[in-house]
Amino acid sequence: MSINSALSAGVTGLAAYSTSLAVISDNIANVNTVGYKRGLTDFGTLVTNNDLATQYSAGGVQASSRFLVSQRGLLQQTSSPTDLAISGEGFFVVSQSPSSNPVSEPFLFTRAGQFVQDSGGFLQNAAGLYLQGWPIDAQGNVPVNPSDLTTLEPINVDQLGGTAESTTSMTVNANLQASQAVSPAEATYAVGTSANNMASGNVTPDFQRSVQLFDSLGGFRTLTFSLLKSSTPNEWHAEIHVTPTSDIELGAGLVDGQVAVGTLAFLPNGEIDTTSGATTLPTTLDFLASASGAPGAGQFKWATGLGIDAQSLTLNIGTAGQPGGFTQFDSDSALLSTTVNGAVFGALSGISIDQEGFVTAFYDNGIQRQIYQVPVATFINPDGLNPISGNAFSVTTNSGTFTLQAPNSGDSGSIQSASLEASTVDLAKEFTDLITTQRAYSASTKIITTADQMLEELIRIKQ
Repeated sequence: MSINSALSAGVTGLAAYSTSLAVISDNIANVNTVGYKRGLTDFGTLVTNNDLATQYSAGGVQASSRFLVSQRGLLQQTSSPTDLAISGEGFFVVSQSPSSNPVSEPFLFTRAGQFVQDSGGFLQNAAGLYLQGWPIDAQGNVPVNPSDLTTLEPINVDQLGGTAESTTSMTVNANLQASQAVSPAEATYAVGTSANNMASGNVTPDFQRSVQLFDSLGGFRTLTFSLLKSSTPNEWHAEIHVTPTSDIELGAGLVDGQVAVGTLAFLPNGEIDTTSGATTLPTTLDFLASASGAPGAGQFKWATGLGIDAQSLTLNIGTAGQPGGFTQFDSDSALLSTTVNGAVFGALSGISIDQEGFVTAFYDNGIQRQIYQVPVATFINPDGLNPISGNAFSVTTNSGTFTLQAPNSGDSGSIQSASLEASTVDLAKEFTDLITTQRAYSASTKIITTADQMLEELIRIKQ
């Protein structure tokens, strides 16, 4: 009968508004939870088969809850460089353990970016989830794959010990005096003969300066530039040799620590001549590793006892029409400046994360090195994701599959360092919903009370 159906409808109301109260309670409890997405209760009518012409049977109401995952919270500034937020679409990829395998333990997705280092150096958020990133190799390559989670690994900054960097580039800015008198020793100068070259010290250079470079272990090595004015106008004999000579082992054709020999030629306007072929001094020096075999003709290697790696050094000695390098003007010969890259050993001093998600390590010797890139995962329907404890989400058929993208590319948002995304909960809205839910619950109890009274009256008829 209709009274019984009214009683049942009241019960469904109690159940539905209990669900609503639970969702509102979660929202209020998480008003300060980083990256929290507020829940919402949807109500739907339950309809029974009715013959409206003769009677009506109440069906009641049912409630279903969902999270508004696609809503974005406001970004709030913090002081920690590992606090991360996404400005725009997408999620961080996280795992429940630092050794997670995406096959046996699927990765999760979150916008809660309050990451800090744990005891092992992994970046972990307040829910204990570990941030994943693409590792960057020594050549700066990133294994970007839009659908392969196996290319990711937990970001660990403690595994980055100190580092040194060998010199790969050297720029020498110097002037050679144009009116320099030709030395009598120039007549017998022979670059490959110790008795008649500058590297041995038997011929006094017209200009000589030493420049330090860094080897693969961060040690100092010395290159000496020795130049002798040639009897050919606007030309100078040049030798570059390692000091002391015990640091280098030479192949045939090189003596006394020489690693480069040739000439420097200049134009009548004092600029270096790099187009006619008159300048023959090599501008690339390839040092073989200490562990390599005996050097061949024209080759050179770091001494076996040093135990250092190979390195290729590019020399910038100038280009006609451009500032810098060697010049020949009629003023005193002088080394004006040198620029050498590389660094001695340095310890890790900090990290930063930019808008493209690149994690850069900073060392106290001035070296900066990109070590990871944080990807952003996007979904066709983020509201279809399944919520997981810890303010994270897992993939469902309703959400669609993910796409991994570099931040700030395609439809993915950019990474904001030293920022956190606030909860999307609006307390004013939640308290208003709390009042209406309480009133609706009370009204449902009145349905049950009234139906009970009517049934009681019906029972009294037979008395």
